Amino acid sequence: MRLKVGISACLLGDEVRFDGGHKRSPFCENELAKHVEFVKFCPEVGIGLPVPRPTIRLEFHDQQIRAVIPKTGEDVTDSLKSFADRVQPKLKDLSGYVLCAKSPSCGMERVKLYDPKTGSARKEAMGLFAERLHELEPALPLEEDGRLNDPHLRENFILRVFLYGRWKSLPHPLSKSALLKFHTQSKLILMAHNQAEYRALGREVGEAKSIDEGFCQRYILQVMNALSKPASRRNHTNVLQHIQGYFKQHLDKEQKHELSQLILDYHDGTLPLMAPLTLIRHYLREFPNEYLAEQWYVTPYPEDLKLRYGL
Repeated sequence: MRLKVGISACLLGDEVRFDGGHKRSPFCENELAKHVEFVKFCPEVGIGLPVPRPTIRLEFHDQQIRAVIPKTGEDVTDSLKSFADRVQPKLKDLSGYVLCAKSPSCGMERVKLYDPKTGSARKEAMGLFAERLHELEPALPLEEDGRLNDPHLRENFILRVFLYGRWKSLPHPLSKSALLKFHTQSKLILMAHNQAEYRALGREVGEAKSIDEGFCQRYILQVMNALSKPASRRNHTNVLQHIQGYFKQHLDKEQKHELSQLILDYHDGTLPLMAPLTLIRHYLREFPNEYLAEQWYVTPYPEDLKLRYGL
């Protein structure tokens, strides 16, 4: 069963933007769509606005951010927020969401916020639907279409989507053994992103005498927050060297040197992450290791997305 990912409808070519156009995302439509089932949303159409339609902008009124149609003065703030509440049953099935950048409804960051008196604007707001979406599903990975052009942000978002999808596929309520297995399989990913959280989560899971749904929700939120920023080259290097240790009894001097050099070349920025990982996968096939074979770090998402070639 394929993961479900929410997406702004205009990013898949639906002509629902204010000017009757679209904002098609080639990555989403041509690459990611091979591996996920997209669930399309357009908040403006969802609240009954026409296509085309007068522009909406965010304005600051009485210490509140409001969504206003300047041409008519109509305030659609509550409608946009309540649309997220209405579609929440569908949101619960999602493993991620791709938002349309700069939109007063769907923008994730740096949306223009206008002063209604002067007409000046600062790029400091979040779209109202996106904001409510995050409130309703705080662990859900969110990303904007424009930011997906950055190879590091793209890889990090897709990694979070597939990890969250694995979490959602687990039978709930979770047993402690199932939670421990998920945590064990996530260890190297966590280590590569946030070593302090990796250690803290390990202690919390290990010391928990029993778990309930509240514990599980707090746990996965901590995991997704820990993964919210791309892993650094330094942390990846630490993980690669950690993995290398599992082969020390199997490799001869020349093989150890070759792998060490690939890891150092990656650390120095002369080779991509896939260079040492490809050799590690080769050794994993030649010298099977159950712990490493179950680590999602080794293959976190479909290989043909080619996300680690640019890291």
